[in-house]
Amino acid sequence: MSNQIRIIGGEWRSRQIVFDDAPGLRPTPSRVRETLFNWLQVDILNSRCLDLYAGSGALGVEAASRGAKQVVQVENNPASCQKLRENIAKLAATQIRVVQQDVGQFLNTAAQPFDLVFLDPPFGQDLIGRTCQLLDTNGWLANYAKIYLECERNWPLDDLPADWRLLKAKTAGEVSYKLLQKQSDTFAAANGLK
Repeated sequence: MSNQIRIIGGEWRSRQIVFDDAPGLRPTPSRVRETLFNWLQVDILNSRCLDLYAGSGALGVEAASRGAKQVVQVENNPASCQKLRENIAKLAATQIRVVQQDVGQFLNTAAQPFDLVFLDPPFGQDLIGRTCQLLDTNGWLANYAKIYLECERNWPLDDLPADWRLLKAKTAGEVSYKLLQKQSDTFAAANGLK
């Protein structure tokens, strides 16, 4: 049975996207998405967004609805990818591309820098630290890129790269969500972070 999520802002505001139940899939609740996109409101327009562990696709579609010029959604579940493609077709969202691949494998391919990264992996699989290191070391982040991280409430920030700075953080139940920013390589070198 399909589930639905309402887009909360931008060009497709109030439109519905659908997703299938899949193990570990937790669509970001609308009030959390609203907070996140309030945090990002000056960063979205014409940005390049990478939506890792895309799942329902809600974060990437919301970014495209609000003016992101490119969104790449990476998801390895075939049924979820099919729903992502159906939603893209229904919205005529030509700026969104779906990649059906394991996130770790994807991040070990030739990189292109992104301005915003949405990182919301399944819980309990120890994916965050490794994914963040791959993003940082393999060239996926533009200078001053912002990274949205959705994780278990008590997940420690120790595994994050040294040149990432915490900008905002909130909790909702057992979920913690954070907005981080990569400092520029010049800034990091000048401040002894690299």
